[in-house]
Amino acid sequence: MKRKSLVWLAAGALAALTATVASAQTVDELIEKNIQAKGGREKIKAIQTLRMTGNLDIGQGAKAPFVLEMKRPHKVRMEFTVQGMTGVQAYDGSGGWAVMPFMGKKDPEAMSADDLKGMEDQADFEGPLMDYKAKGHQVELVGKETVEGTPAYKLKVTKKSGDVSYIYLDADAYLEIKEEGKRTFRGQEVEFESTQGDYKTVNGLVFPFSLTTKPKGAPAGQTITISKIEVNPGVEDSRFTMPKTEKKEGAPKPQ
Repeated sequence: MKRKSLVWLAAGALAALTATVASAQTVDELIEKNIQAKGGREKIKAIQTLRMTGNLDIGQGAKAPFVLEMKRPHKVRMEFTVQGMTGVQAYDGSGGWAVMPFMGKKDPEAMSADDLKGMEDQADFEGPLMDYKAKGHQVELVGKETVEGTPAYKLKVTKKSGDVSYIYLDADAYLEIKEEGKRTFRGQEVEFESTQGDYKTVNGLVFPFSLTTKPKGAPAGQTITISKIEVNPGVEDSRFTMPKTEKKEGAPKPQ
């Protein structure tokens, strides 16, 4: 009986190991199909800079024009205009800063840790799936679900930072159609979900031209609509560097 038990244990362990390897292979196959659907690894790696122009829905029918610029290896800058005032959020690969005139902050200020984390994620050209092992992430295939009538593969992404999100790939097109997870906003952890769509081809590469993000379960959210994408435009490094502010001189000291 003891020998039989050991045999069953060994068989069970082997089956579990085989399932794990098969699952890992399946995940890698799905990610490779995702990369091919976007234009292929070679074309994606050839992107050195990106510029996206569009509108940000800020509620009650109001739109905020924006320009998003990215540059390798990890630089991103977003400008958006609200009521004639232009705000800036930027990350230069090591630090982030922002200018928010509509919040009474006309001078550039260093970002909070929460905002900086979001900019670091946004600065990743390929997203968390491509080269995920080299980036220190883990990806698991959770299963298959239906997202608004579309069959999709559900991938669990555990980032190097420890953050966990779920990415849904269209089972036919292999493109991202939904992501959900948690973000920290003003010190509080908030569950979110975002949907991507209106995919179009630019220079042989496939990009989503619509992105909607909202708190999980909320009826509506914030939508970004892209009108133009430029691949490899000229973008200077200085665009991402925090400008120096002139020190204001205080009142003269009494003699």
